[in-house]
Amino acid sequence: MILETSRHVLIAGAGIGGLTLACALRRAGLTATVFERADALRWVGAGITVQMNAAVALRRIGLCDAVAAAGASPTDSAILQPSGATITRLPVQQMQQELGTPMVCIHRARLQSVLLEHAGPEHVRLGRAVTGFKDDGHQVTATLSDGSSVTGDVLVGADGLRSAVRSGLLGDAPLRYSGYTSWRGISPEVPSARPGHVSETWGPGARFGVVPIGSGQVYWYATLNAPPGGQDTPGAARTRLREIFGGWHAPIPDLLAATPDDAIVRTDIHDRPPVNRWSRGRVTLLGDAAHPMTPNLGQGGCQAIEDAVVLSECLASGAPVEAALATYEQRRRERANQMVSRSWRLGQLAQLESPTARFMRDALFRLVPSSLAARGVRDLVRSAA
Repeated sequence: MILETSRHVLIAGAGIGGLTLACALRRAGLTATVFERADALRWVGAGITVQMNAAVALRRIGLCDAVAAAGASPTDSAILQPSGATITRLPVQQMQQELGTPMVCIHRARLQSVLLEHAGPEHVRLGRAVTGFKDDGHQVTATLSDGSSVTGDVLVGADGLRSAVRSGLLGDAPLRYSGYTSWRGISPEVPSARPGHVSETWGPGARFGVVPIGSGQVYWYATLNAPPGGQDTPGAARTRLREIFGGWHAPIPDLLAATPDDAIVRTDIHDRPPVNRWSRGRVTLLGDAAHPMTPNLGQGGCQAIEDAVVLSECLASGAPVEAALATYEQRRRERANQMVSRSWRLGQLAQLESPTARFMRDALFRLVPSSLAARGVRDLVRSAA
């Protein structure tokens, strides 16, 4: 077998997965260029939780401490009822100490800034999306949105839910709508919010999440069962959310009151059913392009981080590209696809509307001992090592 000891990787998309891959490849001594559709990196006003399994992956490429320093580590996490009564709770601080790994709640902009710094901004080409590609078996040539093209040894589609690279690999297929829409916002801290307390509250066909992300800010999100394609008229989003969630427990009403209406982003929630193939020849997929998932497990960005670290290890192994990509798929596909399916099922449970079904669901969740939930976290973290 002839080993390839140097190669240039083309990355479509400068999101969390694409930038993490660029960081990992740079650390491994490989060169990469990232192509991003946007003409400027205007980070969306939202937060993300870097779960402990993703922190383990970041530690492998020397970035765990930098990411942790830019965010905040929670002390506990709970699922609540609109009254504030507890359905289930996880002792996050205790788990972090036991496993020696942080969970990091962070503004997406701060996370991406850390990644961009370590990837090297000079390796990111803005205003140029990958729109297509041609693989001749020796190299791959990517066509860009400005009409130009670029040639490399590997092309990685990290270009999200509506990936052009995925379309070229697997063909066009419709997204799967979850049945619910979402709103996201960043609020300043309010006195009624408990420091370090992450929560998700389950109501009838609706949820509200509260995530302190450090720097005096709280990330929140809300979901509601709704037909796809709905939009809010300008200035109406906060009013609607206060009508739905205004009677729920603190700090939810205060967070909504403290968030400007123009800072609220609405997004319908979609995923795609899992597939068994992400690669062909010298082209592969990563993150949402490979396995887009609903956000119910908080694992979308985390699985992209895991993808990026594993893919960089495979490409840096010196094996031929096709063998490296096959190994990447073998190591990642089952785990990521399981997350897609589990997240979908949890979303259907969490969005129940029937009072009887909700009562039974909450009672069953209360019966699950915290030790069992903690064991699931341990297994997830240890299997990421």
